[in-house]
Amino acid sequence: MTSEPDAATETMPLEDYLAQGGKLTTPENAPPRYRGELLRLMATFVDSELAGAAGFADIINQGPGIKERIAASRIVLEKLDHAERVLAVMGEFGADVSRYANHHPWTARVARDSDLGAARHGSDMRLAVLHYPLQDWLDAVVMNVLMGRAVTIQLDEFSRLSYQPLGDIFRAILPRERRHMELGEEGLRKLLQDKATRPAAAASIAYWQPRVAASFGATASQHFDTQKKFGLRHTGNAELAAEWTRQVDGLLGDIGLR
Repeated sequence: MTSEPDAATETMPLEDYLAQGGKLTTPENAPPRYRGELLRLMATFVDSELAGAAGFADIINQGPGIKERIAASRIVLEKLDHAERVLAVMGEFGADVSRYANHHPWTARVARDSDLGAARHGSDMRLAVLHYPLQDWLDAVVMNVLMGRAVTIQLDEFSRLSYQPLGDIFRAILPRERRHMELGEEGLRKLLQDKATRPAAAASIAYWQPRVAASFGATASQHFDTQKKFGLRHTGNAELAAEWTRQVDGLLGDIGLR
């Protein structure tokens, strides 16, 4: 992998250079359309982390024990840290980051029975799934389990993108997001030890599963096609969603809730 176009690649079209695994390392070398797609990708991640942290923060004190509340607090803290890291890169591209944390109502949620699909909603760029409210602790744990699988799959995809400083950040974030997923799964298994919780858990899974699945986006996506040309994405939405479905089916089978 090369870090920037060298003498041998100076005359090569940028899309060809990036398609061959080339990397960009500074905003100055990124043309306008590349910058636009990269900023869109970063804004979606930052807004999703901020909205996710805000929603989960409201549920911390419903944790059944100190250990669970510490785990939830850790997830909130690290999601905010991840947002700050990516926001710093956005700042290098000229984004106004000084008031970003207060720019949108991160705790805002739609009615529980809303059906947004994958469509954007409201003034920020969060994934649609993060507009739905959490009902209680069990519901939050189920959502964290299903969304945690999606986040780790998507971050693995983003860790290979062509803007190297951002790829480095995503590679550093990935193990922590994977740990968030594991904490959720540990919490769900513990809750399911009480057989009385199984019907509520099954209902929560039925609610969140299609909404998390929609977060992968449309099978045919113009944004994906453009991002692929620039080396910002490599794997299609349908393939990522299929991998998520495979993993979730395996997990649900393992815990007896498929």
